[in-house]
Amino acid sequence: MSDLLVVPFLDFAFMRRALVGCIAIAMGATPVGVFLMLRRMSLTGDAMSHAILPGAAVGFLFAGLSLSAMTIGGLVAGMAVALAAGFVTRMTALKEDASLAAFYLISLALGVAIVSIHGSNVDLMHVLFGTVLALNDDALILLCSITTITLATLAILFRPLVMECLDPAFLRTVSRLSATAHFAFLSLAVLNLVAGFHALGTLMAVGMMILPAAGARFWVRDIGPLMAVAFAFAVVGSVVGLLLSFHFGLPSGPGIVLSLGGLYAVSVIFGREGSLVARNWPRSRHLEA
Repeated sequence: MSDLLVVPFLDFAFMRRALVGCIAIAMGATPVGVFLMLRRMSLTGDAMSHAILPGAAVGFLFAGLSLSAMTIGGLVAGMAVALAAGFVTRMTALKEDASLAAFYLISLALGVAIVSIHGSNVDLMHVLFGTVLALNDDALILLCSITTITLATLAILFRPLVMECLDPAFLRTVSRLSATAHFAFLSLAVLNLVAGFHALGTLMAVGMMILPAAGARFWVRDIGPLMAVAFAFAVVGSVVGLLLSFHFGLPSGPGIVLSLGGLYAVSVIFGREGSLVARNWPRSRHLEA
């Protein structure tokens, strides 16, 4: 058993680097994912994950698979799409979900077109599905730096963010931090999606953010334990996905997200809070009595 579970990480440096990178992403992305879920913005996270693609593609166009160029491009594009969608929502009759969907589709198509025209199919696959098994020291430093910024910001703005999840109108009336917390949170979401992009690609990055949070919701209700369980799910899913990739040749990014999806499915069925079993078995026992 140890040969299957432990030896790949002991004997191969690229597996250790991949695991460290996934843990770094999980530490920053899962708390953000919890807040996205509590604010009912999970699909917003998905849309924003695709919004970073054209900026990363422009960085690729000028500097190839350069870490700094693609990071800066992704951040600029993600923030531009978030601001543009907000502007359209405030200035027109279009709702936020529709404007985000429109910008997300345009961004995804534009990014794929840029990479396809100026790169190879391999480059396109790297951009869309990530290269978690090829993370180098610079990438790990970037991921850890983003995680540090995320945790520090969440610690400072934790109470306004929690209050905004419960009653945003009340927060606006009692505090001037409402707008600051909102835009800081959106910035953290974009920042962590850029981090996930380097490891899991633009199509898979949001999986590390949303799936652990959604699965954890079936086990606990309080926000602190929710973040802890979500992080644990993310780590377990990362380990399982990397082992599936190592032993069976499954692409690492999709393998990790599929593992997280498996944990989510188990939670939907067997979780303690609102799962299929929790909702239906007590009722069945009551009827039988």
